[in-house]
Amino acid sequence: MASRLFSSHPSLFFHDRKPTSLSSSSSSSSRNFKFPNFSSPTPTPHSITHASSQLTQNANSHDPDAKSLSLSKNKIWVNPKSPRVKQLLKKSSSSRYNNNPLVKVTESLDSCRTEEELSIILKNALGDKFLERDAVFILNKMVNSNNAPIVLNLFLNNINPSEDKEVILYNVTLKVFRKCKDIEGAGKLFDEMLQRGARPDNITFSTIINCARMCGAPGKAVEWFEKMPRYGCEPDDITCSAMVYTYARVNNVEMALKLYERAKAEKWRLDTVTFSTLIRMYGMSRDYDGCLSVYEDMKVLGVKPNVAMYNTLFNAMLRAKRPHEAKVIYKEMTDNGISPDLITYAALLRVYVAAQFKEDALGVYKEMKEKGMEMSTVLYNVLLSMCGDVGCTDEAIEIYEDMKNAGTCEPDSWTFSSLITIYSCSGKVSEAEAVLNEMIESGFEPNLFVLTSLVQCYGKAKQTDNVVKIFKQVLDLGTTPDDRFWCCLLTVMAQTPKEELFKLIEFIEKANSKLGSMVGDLVEEREGDGDFRKEASELFSSIDAEVKQPFCNCLIDLCVNLNAPEKAQDLLDLGLMLKIYTDMQSKSQTQWFLHLKKLSLGAALTALQVWIGDLSKALASGEDLPPLLGINTGQGKHKYSDKGLASVLESYLKELNAPFHQAPEQAGWFLMTNVAAKSWLESRSSTESIAASSSTDLGLPAMVLHH
Repeated sequence: MASRLFSSHPSLFFHDRKPTSLSSSSSSSSRNFKFPNFSSPTPTPHSITHASSQLTQNANSHDPDAKSLSLSKNKIWVNPKSPRVKQLLKKSSSSRYNNNPLVKVTESLDSCRTEEELSIILKNALGDKFLERDAVFILNKMVNSNNAPIVLNLFLNNINPSEDKEVILYNVTLKVFRKCKDIEGAGKLFDEMLQRGARPDNITFSTIINCARMCGAPGKAVEWFEKMPRYGCEPDDITCSAMVYTYARVNNVEMALKLYERAKAEKWRLDTVTFSTLIRMYGMSRDYDGCLSVYEDMKVLGVKPNVAMYNTLFNAMLRAKRPHEAKVIYKEMTDNGISPDLITYAALLRVYVAAQFKEDALGVYKEMKEKGMEMSTVLYNVLLSMCGDVGCTDEAIEIYEDMKNAGTCEPDSWTFSSLITIYSCSGKVSEAEAVLNEMIESGFEPNLFVLTSLVQCYGKAKQTDNVVKIFKQVLDLGTTPDDRFWCCLLTVMAQTPKEELFKLIEFIEKANSKLGSMVGDLVEEREGDGDFRKEASELFSSIDAEVKQPFCNCLIDLCVNLNAPEKAQDLLDLGLMLKIYTDMQSKSQTQWFLHLKKLSLGAALTALQVWIGDLSKALASGEDLPPLLGINTGQGKHKYSDKGLASVLESYLKELNAPFHQAPEQAGWFLMTNVAAKSWLESRSSTESIAASSSTDLGLPAMVLHH
């Protein structure tokens, strides 16, 4: 893939200057280029005109056709119906070039297998007098990099050219290696050139650099570019412009940006592929603002984007998790008349799915269907996973049917796992079991992820015996339950009648002694051998940091279900002390807010109880309450339920007769003034358990584990 991208770069193919002018370009340079500072002045129009004049004179000095070639620039329109057209075409320089008998000689030289054959063909064709222009013509037309160096040596030995002509012959031979994408051979010819005493010039290096890039070897291109100052060669604007791309390819950010800034300042020509590579370079550095900056530069400079550049930008926005920018860029893309391809749609799908932009993702899928684009199994699975994440059961079923009817791909383990999870979250037992059977018939064995989903499914359906069956199957397979499995099982237990929980405790104790001991103490109301907080602390220390919050949430939910509010508050307090929860409460002189929007229901109610207890204690101690108090539950609801935390909390606050009111313009916010709070808190009996809650500093809500 890298090789294809390299060879397709338009600016890689430096303009082929007339071979007769190659040696003059470096000697006549007026810029004193000092690598790698790139601080030399831009050549003036006068210096360019002067150099051009020298090149023309040098060309005319040894190429009889140069004068006629230069005169051919003055084109005269000829009536194509004129009877003289054929005669004029015969006399044209291009016709003479194409009919040159040396073309057939070149073809013969390319097909030779020995040096002797090469020598005979040249002698027969050219006789004893080898001319420089014949050498340039033949070498320039050759395409065999094995034979070209031999032919070059035959010419050098017979012509004995001057130093400036010698480098021209080497340069046209290096072009053969560029045609053949033979960077190793080009390097060997360069060494031979030095051994012979020939001095390389800018064209020598630009040709080799071009060869390296066409070979998909940007590192080699950089090596040759950085050799130029050693031989007194100054890269021209075209070479430097192309090296922006090359340095970006090797992720040399400093040099790429140095050349890029110079390119913008001096108005070098940069093509779309260079901008695309710069965007990719910024993306690899996770500088996503840099990606967008390059895109804006591109628009300002009037460089026309293509679909490949947009695809690179969409992939950067995927890694940056910036779906809004992706939407804007996609609109600009279509407004520019550029049609998205399969890669575009795939990138957009991933961007929207990662952000759970359901409507946008399904819209992209609809466009793909309308255009008849073939979806891969991976893309179908990405969509199905999103449907599971956002609770789109009906859409998931439709996508699955499309997948089966497409005939271009087959469902895999991921497909079936996603469907089982979707049905499990809804508690649709028969549907989940049907997909499980289909999965097994297709040759896929259910893994721990699938079994975890089934635990959730049976738990929602209150089928405790089936939960036990799945749990036993996990243990019989010798599989070690992961943290997701335990969180799922704890969530199921929080919804299971207490009298049925004993069915699970035995298996939990076998698989996880620390968790089994805690759960056993809670369910059987045992005092245990040690302190509950100590057991919980040891349990949290044994699990990964990223799952401590959901684990603690699940345990608090279980305590609430078992009517053990003291244990629930102990776990909340421990979570705060261990920094499992942080920034749950925000305080200022004017307002106190409690943030619950990401907590599980049991954990949220427990935190609310503790917070109200803290307010009561603050008021009793003579502390002034701020003018405004508030609770933030968020405005969302559970993806597979019509209820959200806000509706549950609202009902609970009404039960408490708390004077909180929903904010009219802020969904999920409940507010009350300090005057109303003081009156309400004073009316509460000091013996109520809610006021006796131990004081604690609250922090950030835990991340709820969605099942």
